[in-house]
Amino acid sequence: MSSSPSLGTTATPFYQSGIFRRFDRWLHAMPHPPLVVEMAGDHVAAARWGNVRGHLEQVAAESLPAGSVMPSTVDTNITQPEAVRSALRRVFTRVPDRGAPVALLVPDPVVRVFILPFDTLPRSADDALPLLRWRLKKSVPFDVDETVVSWMRQSGRNGNLEVITAVARRQIIREYEEIVESLDAHAGVVLSSTLATLPLLEERGTTLLARLCGRTLTTAIVYGPNLCVYRSTEMPAEAALLDPQAMLDEVFPAVAYYQDTWGASIDRARLAGFGEREDLFGSALAGELKVNVGPMADAEGARDLDTPAKDLIRHGLDALAGWMLNGKS
Repeated sequence: MSSSPSLGTTATPFYQSGIFRRFDRWLHAMPHPPLVVEMAGDHVAAARWGNVRGHLEQVAAESLPAGSVMPSTVDTNITQPEAVRSALRRVFTRVPDRGAPVALLVPDPVVRVFILPFDTLPRSADDALPLLRWRLKKSVPFDVDETVVSWMRQSGRNGNLEVITAVARRQIIREYEEIVESLDAHAGVVLSSTLATLPLLEERGTTLLARLCGRTLTTAIVYGPNLCVYRSTEMPAEAALLDPQAMLDEVFPAVAYYQDTWGASIDRARLAGFGEREDLFGSALAGELKVNVGPMADAEGARDLDTPAKDLIRHGLDALAGWMLNGKS
């Protein structure tokens, strides 16, 4: 187990707010630093949130040289550490860490997310962790004993116990943490970027999120307080060159699984990361699902944000905005 209070603790990487407000209490509370840092495949960014809900105090972002971060579940991620360090140093000159722990958001491929059914799961972390690792053993492409694991409970459609489990390879999480630590900062909590965005979504009905970061498409479906589907897939191209049908081919299995499992339909869809082609992808998705499709900035959770915070979402920094809503009441 990692000694840092990140994915290595039994504290879940979700926070009790937004769509998760009615989730069961998790085993240990997670810290909620006002400074959040995102390290993505093409940029690093940081935002500091004020005490007033939705108020953005400071923000900075820097592009990364192509190939300096290669998000992966199993392989080395940070291939040009000095380039990433230099970019983050420039970000910290505009958004200082002030010596307090920061929230660190990492690319989705780093963290695998599973929704596991259980008859029972011990409340004791020491007893629950071996069971979770045993269940994950055949589902992850690395040794589960070399992982950091976080989890939380939720009630399934029929009131059965489900455990949302996030798992990552310890040495890959350390790659990101070590960059932050080299600049005299400390990651108090580590979270994947799409998980950080979920509190921006609606709490009523069923919402589908299709979020593209580089070539990684993450599809999430939430129903009220429940995370029902979560899957990340490497696409053949980034948004500028991606065929909308490729996105539809990835989203349809998630929708079909949700409809079969929950016996419900999709009420709306939100898109993020498609840039100037968002209308094209939105039209394609709306035509197939026959539901309203809109940008993440129009989602219910984003409405209380001030204009600068909403601009983060519009400029592809939605994970920074979503983090602000995590842990807020």
